[in-house]
Amino acid sequence: MIAVDFLLLLLLVIIAVAAISAKDILTSIMLLGSYSLVIAMEWMLLNAVDVAFTEAAVGAGISTILMIAVLTRVPRFEKELTEQRHFFNLFNRSELLALATVVLTGVLLISGTWDMPAFGDPNSPANSYLSPEYIERSYPQTGSHNIVTAVLASYRGYDTLGETTVVFTAAVCLVLLIRSYKNNER
Repeated sequence: MIAVDFLLLLLLVIIAVAAISAKDILTSIMLLGSYSLVIAMEWMLLNAVDVAFTEAAVGAGISTILMIAVLTRVPRFEKELTEQRHFFNLFNRSELLALATVVLTGVLLISGTWDMPAFGDPNSPANSYLSPEYIERSYPQTGSHNIVTAVLASYRGYDTLGETTVVFTAAVCLVLLIRSYKNNER
């Protein structure tokens, strides 16, 4: 299973580099859609099916369609830079600030993972007291024989409702945008 994870990670890096290197914006949009599908596959491997469906629907589906709709209003190809940058003035101030912010955020996120238990550790807090609690009390509290359904529908009901609301709202906005665009063409 770890080999599949590394293969998907390598595929994600290749897709990301290709997406930011492409001169054609439509190519970048398609690559970002495929990036979302690979992320959805990774969520499936992590047994987070609800997150995988949301990523596939929103990330690969709705977002890709919205970006293509925006592409009808902007130039498709990237403009060439008129000025040549030399090695010593490679970045301007705002780019350096953005780079410093990204590096600092990355360092903080990575340092936050040092105290985490190992993946799948049976002695981690989630596995030592939360899991047995859900297993023992899910049927009496929810009436559902399926623990996953009990967790998603009852314990995380508001979270699931929020995800459903986001997907529904995005779909309605997409329909309204496309309808508005078709009315403007007439």
